[in-house]
Amino acid sequence: MVNDSGQLYTMEGVAAGLIMLLTAYIVISTTSVYTPGDTHIPDMQLEQLGSDVLAMMDTPDAEGNTRSDLATYIYTTNQSDFRTMFRSYCNMRVGSDDDLKMNAYVCYRDQDSNTVKSYAFDEGDLTTGRENAVRITRWVQISGKPLYLPAGVGTDIDTRPQAVLVEVLLWRA
Repeated sequence: MVNDSGQLYTMEGVAAGLIMLLTAYIVISTTSVYTPGDTHIPDMQLEQLGSDVLAMMDTPDAEGNTRSDLATYIYTTNQSDFRTMFRSYCNMRVGSDDDLKMNAYVCYRDQDSNTVKSYAFDEGDLTTGRENAVRITRWVQISGKPLYLPAGVGTDIDTRPQAVLVEVLLWRA
């Protein structure tokens, strides 16, 4: 036999079920640790690391030394030593190499045509285009035209003392 008291228990059960579902939803939605706003933090750390490395390389070693290692590498077009030193300073692992990849470019102003041109200084690592690379730049003072320019770069670089922009693309593999 069915009476009216069973109907009250059913409504009470449905209300309690809704309260439990709402409580579970609130608890789950407020305890997530990783938010979409935190996705840029590793990129910012990688950019700061690269900026610090370029700053270290652009600081002269001794008091009487007027040219930094970075300016020397750009002036002498010493790509292999630049790559070795940059990756050595970026290495954040003990006992093994870090999985950082990099490409470097030098931008300069052509005084004759009043345009900004660039050439690849180090393109040792291949990219697929899907990597999340950060761009690190540093102005470097060089005393004249770099000595041994890469193949394909014309003679349009001025021989005057100038500032060139070193641009490094850095990403994790």
